[in-house]
Amino acid sequence: MSENDQFDMSEIAANLPAAAAALSAEDRAGLVNALKSKLQNLAGQHTDILETLSPNVRKRVEVLRELQSQHDELEAKFLEERAALEAKYQKLYEPLYTKRYEIVNGVVDVEGITGESPMEQGEENAPKEKGVPNFWLTAMKTNEVLAEEITERDDGALKYLKDIKWCRIDDPKGFKLEFFFDTNPYFKNTVLTKTYHMIDEDEPILEKAIGTEIEWYPGKCLTQKLLKKKPRKGSKNAKPITKTENCESFFNFFSPPQVPEDDDDLDEDTADELQNQMEQDYDIGSTIRDKIIPHAVSWFTGEAVQEDEFEAIGEDDEDEGEDDEDEDEDEEDEDDDEDDEEEGKKPSAGAKKSGRSASIEGQQGERPAECKQQ
Repeated sequence: MSENDQFDMSEIAANLPAAAAALSAEDRAGLVNALKSKLQNLAGQHTDILETLSPNVRKRVEVLRELQSQHDELEAKFLEERAALEAKYQKLYEPLYTKRYEIVNGVVDVEGITGESPMEQGEENAPKEKGVPNFWLTAMKTNEVLAEEITERDDGALKYLKDIKWCRIDDPKGFKLEFFFDTNPYFKNTVLTKTYHMIDEDEPILEKAIGTEIEWYPGKCLTQKLLKKKPRKGSKNAKPITKTENCESFFNFFSPPQVPEDDDDLDEDTADELQNQMEQDYDIGSTIRDKIIPHAVSWFTGEAVQEDEFEAIGEDDEDEGEDDEDEDEDEEDEDDDEDDEEEGKKPSAGAKKSGRSASIEGQQGERPAECKQQ
């Protein structure tokens, strides 16, 4: 390797992403060494490839590398300008979000509202409705991703939800969700937050998520349920035995899965389960940020569901096509097996080969799970 290809440790350390700033000095050193090793391996592969090329082809590749460098500079500029454009329009959205908050929560009213009395509505002694009751609860439950997380027990608390906001954070990179609640009988907090720290924002790689610790009032915790067990007959202790047990709730969203400091002790199954939990948690957070907050009114009315359904139909059609292919292949395999049994012979090498090809094709047809940022 030439002197130009040597790696400067201090230069690598200085250019580490902002997410690494929270690491200890020892961890940073380890990360630098890992990056250095990776870069050296890549440089070695790059050198090997160039050495196999003829002089003329190598010269053409050098020109292509210059074009790639120009493209990368333009892409960096695009990402910078896109971030500025998003920040500009986020400020333009704010007055609209403020007006939405005021109408939803009855701070202001709209023109043309008539002073209907409860008697005219057919409800005696009914309180006068302010704003739009259950606005955020309805909007969230209309979304398929969030509806799976919200239980009937959660409804009572989520009726007190007044607003949801989000903002970007820079150190480390990521975003924060804020849930504003009215005074309620379930918990003391007026604001619950969920913060996502990202290693890479453009390619959503989640480092960790942090949620607010909820200060539940006694007997009102929705993430746990109290179980009572009657004492056995003849037992000296006549009092029922009680214990708490974790249960499903949307409010588990504020207690996200955590990666242990020493992940070497994790076996493969546990690591896969943890990764799935983190991907699901990020999916919920990005759905709230990208769909619910900007389009809350459309989710409340149900209009936003149609767009999601059309997207889902397109995905289902692809899956059905893959399933049909798999079924056709399975039928062909069954026919081959029946022919072999009728002839009283063992399956031929050709049949075995055909079976292996179908299996490999089926595996390639499966779509890997993704962690999407919308």
